[in-house]
Formats: sequence, structure tokens, C-alpha cells
Amino acid sequence: MSSTSDEFHDDIIYPNTAAFIFVHLAPLAAFWTGVTTTSIVLAITLYVVRMFGVTAGYHRYFSHRSFKTSRFGQFCFAFLAMTSTQKSVLWWAALHRHHHRHSDTELDIHSPVNRSFYYSHLGWIFDQRNDATRHDEVPDLAKYPELAFLDRHQLLPALALGVACFLIDGLPGLLIGFFLSTVFLYHGTFFINSLAHVHGNQRYVTGDDSRNNWWLAVITLGEGWHNNHHAYQRSTRQGFRWYEIDITYYVLKAMSWVGLVWDLGVPPAEVVRNERRVGTAVLERVARQLAERFRAGAFAAQVAQARAQAREGFDRHPNLIELRANLAAGQTRAEEAWTELQLHLPHLPHLPSMAEIRARGVQMFADGPSTDEIVARARQVIAERFSVELFPELHPAFA
Repeated sequence: MSSTSDEFHDDIIYPNTAAFIFVHLAPLAAFWTGVTTTSIVLAITLYVVRMFGVTAGYHRYFSHRSFKTSRFGQFCFAFLAMTSTQKSVLWWAALHRHHHRHSDTELDIHSPVNRSFYYSHLGWIFDQRNDATRHDEVPDLAKYPELAFLDRHQLLPALALGVACFLIDGLPGLLIGFFLSTVFLYHGTFFINSLAHVHGNQRYVTGDDSRNNWWLAVITLGEGWHNNHHAYQRSTRQGFRWYEIDITYYVLKAMSWVGLVWDLGVPPAEVVRNERRVGTAVLERVARQLAERFRAGAFAAQVAQARAQAREGFDRHPNLIELRANLAAGQTRAEEAWTELQLHLPHLPHLPSMAEIRARGVQMFADGPSTDEIVARARQVIAERFSVELFPELHPAFA
């Protein structure tokens, strides 16, 4: 039996609060030390270069292995990414892979759909459940001793960069060049977890709330094409259309010309044109999300009203008894049962038509080759839930 001290409490623990606050407050000291042109150039340069380290290193290489590089190149990507002070590449990639498997579900570690916007933006970082590196998620990376070394010494790259900034331009170089650019880098990265699942457009059905957002793509060198990315994670290029600016991809493409990286992943043409059908798991998830738009609570109230208004005795109606038996035996589908029952009990609520469900669906997600299948499955789910309300004793049959 576990002790009370071993129990988990679902609140946010801040083991690094002081350090996090310090990084945000440190640039204010520049009011006393002054700001130099060199420090401003340093800040802009380090934001762009380190954002490339985050997008190309942490994300496209270590999390998704969307391109290849040498072992030395791998170490350089890791070191550059970790100058952003976003912990080790093993920690980052492990949690990001977990995010993709459970995107916008209750298991997602930073979903604004299931948690608050604040939690998805940065609160999750301080949750004690996310503190340790999940080595079982990244066995392909954890086997490298140099990456394991960086995992044990997570602040080493950032400390080295901070010292370099100080040597280049003294305190302004450290406060503005390093700390201020780090603050902007933090929130530019965090916006992908929060805003990119709230604001923007969905071109593809992905089963989550990932969205394309052009201005996020600008400040993150291409990461803002987030719905594209969730539609095909193995693509190095996340701006699928020619007009979708993806600076990270352009740099990696140029690096491939001189052999520094190779085997850059590209999305299949049918994916780009939104002609590929979604998988079974995504179809089921989206169909259930669509069915949720037709609330069962209001339906239950309508059923209760229909029971009260049915003069011949709702529960003793011969058609109802027969349908209950057929449903229990699996001989009648819920949709067919409901249609049949409405002929005899007109007071029953209306089962949404395919056209009605489709109209609601196109408000939720992009129209594609799987839309009809999603709508059909959603109608089945709605009918099953209707039947559960009508026949509570048959609930296990529709679980």
C-alpha cells in the first residue's frame, strides 16, 4: 500500500521557477548597463540561429528523424538546439513523440483543448510528471554516449553560449544577446504547443486541433504549418505549398547540396493534394468528435418527453419490445431501429440526417476523401447513443 507522500497530486510543481523567472527578468538589468548595437545584433542572430536549432534539431531531426546526417552532425544539431535551454534532445524528443501519439486527447501532455491555454503554453514544463527523460521513448537516440552525456549535463551548451556572449560584448551581450533572445525563443517555441492548436486553418483531417498559422510560421522559421506537419510527420518540409514559407527547410535543403544532411523527407503528392484517406483510428476519433456535437443530454430530455406524451404506453409498445429484442440480439442496427420506431412514435426526437451531420462536419474539419466515411460513422455513433438513452439496459451492447 502506497503512502500518502507517494500519491500524485494534479497540480503544477515549479522546481525551476526561480531560474525561469530570472531568465525573464535578467534583460531588465540592461536599463542600468545599457544596450549596444552589438548586443542587439547578437540577440537577433541568436534568436534566428537557435530557432533553427529547435526546429531542425529538436523537432525535425531528433523527434521525427525526417532527414539524415553524420554522427558529428547529429552532435552539432544537439548542441545547437540545447543552447536554447529547453533541456536535452532526449527529453524534448521523447515528450514530443508522446504528444503526437496522443495529440489533443486526455493523454496529451500539452493540449490547450483538454487543459488550459496557460498550461499548454508553459505550465506543462513544470509538471513533475514531465520532468524526467523518458528513455524508453527514444531508444534510437539514447544509445549514443554523447547524447546521453548532454542529457546528464543539460545546461552545458547554454552556459557555453552565455559565456561567449559576455566575452563578445560584456553585460549587454549577456543580458540582451543571450537572455533576451532566450525569452523570445521560449515563447516562439511554446506558441506551437498552444496557439497552433487554437488559431489558424485546418487543411487536413488529422484527428486533432492542429492548425496552419502563417505568422507563427514566420516567427518559428516554418513550424507554424502545424496541420501540414500533423498530416505527414515524416516530411522535412512543413510548408507543403510553394507560398508557405519554411525557412528551416530552405536551410536544410541548402545543407543537403553540400552533403551535410541527406534523405530529406517529402510528403507524397496525394497527401499534399488532400487525396489520401485517413486511417481507421483517425476516422473513428473524428467521427466521435463529430457525434459529440449532437449532445446526448438534450436528446435524453426529448426521450423523456416522448415517453410522457406517448398515450399508448411507451414501454409496452409492441414495436418497441420487438426492436429491443432485435437490438439485444444484434439483428437490427441502431439507425434502422430508430427510423422504424419513429414511424410509430412521432414524438421521438429526430435522428440527424447524413446531410445535417455533414454540414456540421465541414465546420469542424477540412472536406476530403474520407468525409463521407466520417459522417456515416458519426451517424452510427449518434444512433447508438440514442439507443442507449432509449434502452439503458442495453448499454453494454454499445460500450
